[in-house]
Amino acid sequence: MPSNQDRLPVIIGAGEVVDRNRNPAEGQEPLALMLAALREAEQDAGAKLLSDIDSLDVVCEYSWPYIDAPGLIANALAIQPRHSFYGEAGGESPVRFIHEAALRILRGECEVAAVVGAESAYTTAAAWKAGINLTWANRDKHAKLLTGKEFSAPVAVDHGVAIPTNVYPFYENAAQAHWGQTQREALVESGEIWSRYSEIAADNPYAWLQQRFTPEGVTTPSERNRLVAWPYTKHMVANPLVNQGAAILLTSVGKARAMGIADAHMIHIWGGAAANEPRDYLQRDQYVQSHAQNVVLETATLIAGGDASRFEAMELYSCFPCVPKMARRTLGLPATARMTVTGGLSFFGAPLNNYMTHAAAALVRVLRAGSGAPGLLYGQGEYVTKHHALVLATRPREEALAQDFSVQTQADARRGAVPSFVHDYTGTATVETFTLIYGRDNQVEFGCVIALTPAGERLMARVPATDTRSIEWLTNLDARPVGSQGVVDRLDAKRLRWSLA
Repeated sequence: MPSNQDRLPVIIGAGEVVDRNRNPAEGQEPLALMLAALREAEQDAGAKLLSDIDSLDVVCEYSWPYIDAPGLIANALAIQPRHSFYGEAGGESPVRFIHEAALRILRGECEVAAVVGAESAYTTAAAWKAGINLTWANRDKHAKLLTGKEFSAPVAVDHGVAIPTNVYPFYENAAQAHWGQTQREALVESGEIWSRYSEIAADNPYAWLQQRFTPEGVTTPSERNRLVAWPYTKHMVANPLVNQGAAILLTSVGKARAMGIADAHMIHIWGGAAANEPRDYLQRDQYVQSHAQNVVLETATLIAGGDASRFEAMELYSCFPCVPKMARRTLGLPATARMTVTGGLSFFGAPLNNYMTHAAAALVRVLRAGSGAPGLLYGQGEYVTKHHALVLATRPREEALAQDFSVQTQADARRGAVPSFVHDYTGTATVETFTLIYGRDNQVEFGCVIALTPAGERLMARVPATDTRSIEWLTNLDARPVGSQGVVDRLDAKRLRWSLA
């Protein structure tokens, strides 16, 4: 019988690939990138492992959805894994898949596990633009890819705020006001963080955009850096037009040693936590923080010893600045803390759901070369909705790896009362949070506020681009528009209108 030590799950292989071929007729398809990443992970492990994979998780893929991605990989590797799973959408999903694979190994349900994913969105977009018909095989023409509208309230869809770039600013603007910042102060913080991210991406051989940006280069609107949704410019949002793939290989300590893998090469899974917010963002109690995010990060910190400053390195999900800004405050870290090992989703690139597989690979490399302190992976999915954190280290943890990583009950216990939502209202209302949506010409198309009535009811309302007085106030960098009082009336059959009082 194997000893308890022999059963401990470890990461022994991390592989990444990037295809920068700008010719869409020559770009590699996601399946090829996934297989290449798996081979890179095997080479990193220094042992023949791909033929022994008996647990396979494939991250949900958008650029070329296959009819059966796990089956295609299994056929290419001539394997028949007992666990074969194609994931649902979610930026946190690679962290969860690594966590779940580790638990399967601990329970003796598998010996070698692989988590893999890839996107070829640059090539597919370029081919469509050039009128090139890609001949990649097995595309699922009936795949239903989530856009955000499926889990947003109809009123949010009607108001044009049901895609990530339009929703995350609600958290940005509410949180910065809660922290006592003017919009200018918050923008400076975002620019400085994102500038440091660009420096890390510039030195990362697997990053898509290897270019350094000044803080002002990140935040200042221009022809090449247009405003997307206030206050975010193009350089402040995730860039999905990339061709990238990554893979992680796990096994047990006993199996690794039997294959000649040195203990110093192994990365141990100490544990982690997961929790969700209500999927409909209009049914949350507030937008200044995420209770699920807080509990998940607090739990991960406790697993690591109770002090986040002791993490060797970390990846705090960075689809938009509000996410790592909220996370680092929960962790008690300064704004100057190094919060990425990859370079972030704006500069490293955003292979959609698979970004955190790349982050895991990068963290593995950093930990192997580090001091022995643990590292943190934190991923997020949907609209500040799904949260999963995982603690990794070069040595085993004295306490056993917990089988149940859900902290949902703790997160739910912190949730306050949710304001009742009103669809028909006339009268005064105070801004709870807001954003403005821009066209490619850097001009406002419309604004949208989430506001509270004097009775504490919540509503959503448009701010037409023609209402220049309200627009100018909402974009005043030296002001805090959250908390401003306005007047609400009906704009049309489906939408209300808000204007500055």
